[in-house]
Formats: sequence, C-alpha cells, structure tokens
Amino acid sequence: MLNYHDIDLHKIARAAIEQYGFDFTPTEPVIDEINALVPRQLRSTVKDLRGLLWSSIDNAESLDLDQLEYCVRGTSGEIIVKIAIADVDLFVPKKSQTDIYAARNGTSVYTGIDVFSLLPKRLSTELTSLLLDTDHDAIVIEFSVFPNGEITPGAIYQAFIRNKAKLIYEEIGDWIEGKTGVPVSVERLPGLKEQLELQDEAAKRLNKSRVEQGSLEFDTIEAKPLIREERVIGLVIQEKNRARYIIENFMIAANVTMSQFLKKAQIPMIQRVVRVPKNWQGIVGVAAACLETLPLQPDAKALAQFLHKRKIVDPEKFSDLSLAIVKLLGPGEYMMLRSQGSSIGHFGLAVMDYTHGTAPNRRYVDVIIQRLLKAVLEKQLCPYSEDELIDYAARCTDRDKAAKKVERFMRKAAAAVLLSGRIGEFFDAIVTGASDKGTYARLVTPPVEGRIMRGEKGLVVGQKIRVRLISMNPYKGQIDFEKG
Repeated sequence: MLNYHDIDLHKIARAAIEQYGFDFTPTEPVIDEINALVPRQLRSTVKDLRGLLWSSIDNAESLDLDQLEYCVRGTSGEIIVKIAIADVDLFVPKKSQTDIYAARNGTSVYTGIDVFSLLPKRLSTELTSLLLDTDHDAIVIEFSVFPNGEITPGAIYQAFIRNKAKLIYEEIGDWIEGKTGVPVSVERLPGLKEQLELQDEAAKRLNKSRVEQGSLEFDTIEAKPLIREERVIGLVIQEKNRARYIIENFMIAANVTMSQFLKKAQIPMIQRVVRVPKNWQGIVGVAAACLETLPLQPDAKALAQFLHKRKIVDPEKFSDLSLAIVKLLGPGEYMMLRSQGSSIGHFGLAVMDYTHGTAPNRRYVDVIIQRLLKAVLEKQLCPYSEDELIDYAARCTDRDKAAKKVERFMRKAAAAVLLSGRIGEFFDAIVTGASDKGTYARLVTPPVEGRIMRGEKGLVVGQKIRVRLISMNPYKGQIDFEKG
C-alpha cells in the first residue's frame, strides 16, 4: 500500500523526464564552457536603449526572463511597440558544447515541482535572463499598432537594454482590471503606470483585430500544483487576465513580424504551423451538439465566432468545449520553409507567417530564429542549410510534444497526491471525454481529472455527474472513479 506522505515528487519528475527521452545533466565540457563565460560589455555597433522604461511581466517564480516591452505613441494614431528579446546566441554560439546540449532537449520542461531548463541555470537565470537592473544584449523587434488593430512591421535590430521593472501577471492584471489599486511595483517608478496603460491599449487593439481575423480563443483548464514545504496543498487554475493578454498579443505580433522579416530576406527558416484541421467534420459535430451550424469546409472566422458566442452563452462549459476543439484541431508543429516557399500558416491564429522567436531561454527553435535574424542584420550567409532546418524542426516538434506529456503526467501525479486518503469519497464532476479510448471526468473541486472505470456507459461530454474516488497512483499518474 502506498504511503502518500513519503512520496517524492522530485523523484517522480526525474523519472518522467527520463522516460520521455530528456537528459538535463550537463556534461563536464558544457560546465567548463559556461563557467568561462563573462557578462558582455556595451558594443559600439548596437543601439544603446538602456534609457527606455523597459519592463517584464511574467510569473512570480520566473527567473528565465526572455523578453521586455516598451511602447510609445506615434504621430498618426499608432502605438509603436518594441519587444526586446534576450540575445542567447552571444553566449551560446552554434555548435558549441552548450548549443549541442540545448539542441538535444529542445525545450524547458515545467513539472510543477522542478524546472528542467533548456540552458543550464547560470545561463537561463543569470547571463541570458533579462534580470532587473542589469544591462543586457538583446534583439529588438518593432511593430506599429493602429486604432483599427492593423499591424505594420517595423525595424529589427540589436540593442543594449536594461530591465527597469520585473512585474507579475496577477498583480498587474488585477490593477488593470480595476480589482485593486496601483501596485507598489508600478508606483515606485515614474511613468510606469502610463507605460503599462499604453501597453494595455495596444494589446486591446491587437486582440480585437485578431478575433476579427478569425484567431481562435480558448480557455482550457490546466491546474498547477500548489506546493508548500515539499507537499501538495492544492491545485491552482491559471486565470487569464489583461496582463497575460498584453504579453500574449505582443508575442504573437512579434513572432509574425520576425517570420515576415525572414521571409522577405529570402532565407530558409522554421515556422510554427497548425494545419487546416483534417477532422473538420468532428468540429462541425461539436458545434451541432450545441445547436450551432458551421460551414462544411474549414473556416477559422466561423469557428472563432462560434467559440466567442459559446463563451458568453455557456461560460461554465467553455473550458471543456475548448479542450474538445483543441484536440480536433490537432497539434502545432515546426516546419522548414524554403527561401521562396509558400507558408502553410497557423490555423488557430489565422495568420500565414508565424514562428517562435520570443523565448530563446526556453525553446531551442527560438535560438535558431535568433541566429537567422542576426545573419540577415549582419549581412552574413545563412548559418543553416535546408537539411539542417528540416532536422531541427522535426527534433523540436518531437521534444515539444514530449514536454507536454511530461507536464500533463506531473499534473496527474500531483493531483493523485492531493487526493491521498480520500478513497471512497464522492465528488461533483463533469464528463470531459467519452470515446472508445475511455471516459473521463473532472472534479469541480479540486479540479482533478481521472478515468471513470465503472458506470461510464451512456455518459456524454459536458454531463454533470457524481463520482466516487476508487483508486489513485501518483507514480503512474493514475486517478480512477466510478459513477456515483
């Protein structure tokens, strides 16, 4: 019989990491290479933008800061947005030992109990992290946002920047939404309040335009374990707020800008794509179950309008509807785009040219994009062949999927620990999946999902039921119910 008080989530996380083919143990050559690094000094060949009121918004615990933001009003009603991205390539040159190490894993993995970083900690949380009150090299991406949400790509260049304020999503979101007063972190710095209000205005313009273009809005529930003194004491659902929307909208626009920049330069690159869904009829069927009609052919705008309406009409079930649609859309993937090739596009974002280049501390493909940008800016030859980019795209897609599996498994493992000692208890739940592969339900409180092993026949997605907890195993990420 399992003793839940002695469960080591760190051990479970390490086992999951190994099971899915990751290895985050740096070799001696990697350690030696990193120990020899020193902070860079200001170079005369880059712009000095340390005087601007740069700030970051991220999770409270984040130390691997990838980007900073700054806005200024233009002369024709536009808001000019500047996004500074950490210049990881300066410290991790192509084919260095650290580069080979990072390429092998492809991405950081966040397990809730431990962070397994793409780059060893001296890099990701020190030298290449855009930490507060420290000078940093960066790649700056500019774009202008007009009142109607139209985006005009601007310049991309290298710069020296300085983070003036490390802000937290929840604190900034609550203030912008009028739930609290101005945070101390904002009040202490003259002009920061107005700067963040301008960023919020730009993000609202971007979001409105994205929705009109057919960008899909989802609201899936992914409960993160709340851990105190090595014990799981609860599960926290990460709520979307306007601070998160600022970063989300800015990063999407920056990634579109980078992709279009590289495409214009006519060099091969890697794009992030979501194909037109093959199972569109399945999505049509989900809409029909809600008494709504979608076109017979894939139509992002029509799907976006359907989702927007359902979020208003039935917000309680919207997260489960979102999850069903996400599964039917299929996963995102990385693909090499030839120098004069045609883009596949990102169906979910309703854009044709999109990449991942805003998080080089967390994703390896972003480091590749950064090197391609710098090659164009410095008028150098493309640092990658098409065959290399094809291989890296496939590798990063594989590692991205594996990381999601680890993170999903660890959420279940933590949930099993939280429910320890409650076998036999009854809970209110909602059916989240019903297919030949199994029937699943999520508890209302705590928001834990498990499989219904008995009494599952006839249940349909969205149905409210009572379930009894019959077993769980954190080492297997397993939680089982029976219908009450």
